[in-house]
Amino acid sequence: MKRLATRGRWSYAVPAIAILAGVLFGVSAATSGGQDLRPETRSLVDVVQSGNDRVAAQQRTVAKLQAEVNALNSQSDSSGLRSLQAQVDQKARSAGFTGVTGTVVSVTLNDSKLDPSQLPEGANNDWLLVHQQDVQGVVNALWKGGATAMMLMDQRVISTSAVRCVGNTLLLQGRVYSPPFTITAMGDPAQLKAALENDPSVAGYRQYVDMIGLGYDVQTKKNVTFPAYGGGLSLQYAKVPAGSVGAQ
Repeated sequence: MKRLATRGRWSYAVPAIAILAGVLFGVSAATSGGQDLRPETRSLVDVVQSGNDRVAAQQRTVAKLQAEVNALNSQSDSSGLRSLQAQVDQKARSAGFTGVTGTVVSVTLNDSKLDPSQLPEGANNDWLLVHQQDVQGVVNALWKGGATAMMLMDQRVISTSAVRCVGNTLLLQGRVYSPPFTITAMGDPAQLKAALENDPSVAGYRQYVDMIGLGYDVQTKKNVTFPAYGGGLSLQYAKVPAGSVGAQ
């Protein structure tokens, strides 16, 4: 009799367990939306590459739209419009919105190849890396030296372009770069080189070139073509949240 009673209880329990399992399975499927609840982890390299690809696609779209605008502008026969267009073109060249060709001064900064164990007393590993202030110092010196156009790595930059570094990587207009970092400025080579020689920030960097072997190379090149600037124009700045101390 006891064995029969036990079997009877199991005969009720098995269907109940099956129903509960079905409910849990349905909830899991609804939660995941048909997707894997354990997505495969993407590496940092994949994330960076994906971001670079998106930026490149957007830049191609901008270039295509600009070409269409230029084609429409060229169809006008009005002398008044042609005069206005000439003024726009001149301003566009000054602002970096058209391609330019000329003589340039190229500056390349690179991390030191010195082993950390060979650092002088009191130094640390940060001394071996090119930092944001080093890149910004060269950029500022070249603008002060009369640069009429500039590129950082493979991108055209303007005076408001932001230089940002995280560790030893450079973030520029949505793309990520590793050293060596090359800054190329168009203008009078003698004036640009003099500006580099006389700039305090660049002089400070050159001290570490001699001390621990940071890379610093300056070259003059002729007939170099810069593309038009393809970055954004909106300036972004921090705002004090409403209700915070000091907010009005």
